[in-house]
Amino acid sequence: MANWFCSVLLKRVLLVFVSSFILLSPLAQAAEEMHSDEKPVIEPEIYRRPLDESKIDSENFEITAFSGLMSVEDFGVNTLIGVRLAFHVSESIFFEASLGQVKTSKTSYERLSGSVELLTDEQRVLNYYDLSVGYNLLPGEAFLSRRLAFNTAFYLIAGIGSTRFAGDDRYTINYGFGYSFLATDWLGLHADVRNHVFDMELLGNKMLTNNLEMSMGLSIFF
Repeated sequence: MANWFCSVLLKRVLLVFVSSFILLSPLAQAAEEMHSDEKPVIEPEIYRRPLDESKIDSENFEITAFSGLMSVEDFGVNTLIGVRLAFHVSESIFFEASLGQVKTSKTSYERLSGSVELLTDEQRVLNYYDLSVGYNLLPGEAFLSRRLAFNTAFYLIAGIGSTRFAGDDRYTINYGFGYSFLATDWLGLHADVRNHVFDMELLGNKMLTNNLEMSMGLSIFF
């Protein structure tokens, strides 16, 4: 009798459990659908500005007109003028082509001898052509006031080229350093010190000469 009663009770409990599960499943699904249809109380308004790629600054080329002094070994210190064209590959590295010209003075031998002229006026004009690579070693900022700052950089540069002087073309190695000051995103100032190394042979003795250049330049980016 007890076993029969327990069996009937167990069947009724199972029936109630199954019926409850069947009835509650649609309600849970409906509640989930209602929750998914609810909108957030505050919807953020995102404004996306139109971007015109043509207005992004991309001035990677720089042209510089420069002037200064060049000490040509045994030919005195004379005025130098020239132009440079640079291509900035990145913020750190740039390539540069430069042209320079200086009219040299008489040598010490010519001055001491009096009437001896080793070179004609045309041969006294020195022209050089260089291709160099530069590295911005210390980029930074110069503060003229609390609210006014300008981009600056200290750079190293080296390259090879040719020097036309005394009637011959001379293979030339150049190296040096410089400082750039950007007044705007298209206008800059440069101060450079460079050494031009090439062979010289005027009186029969071939020697390696070091010819120091110091210049200031005004540059435009485009």
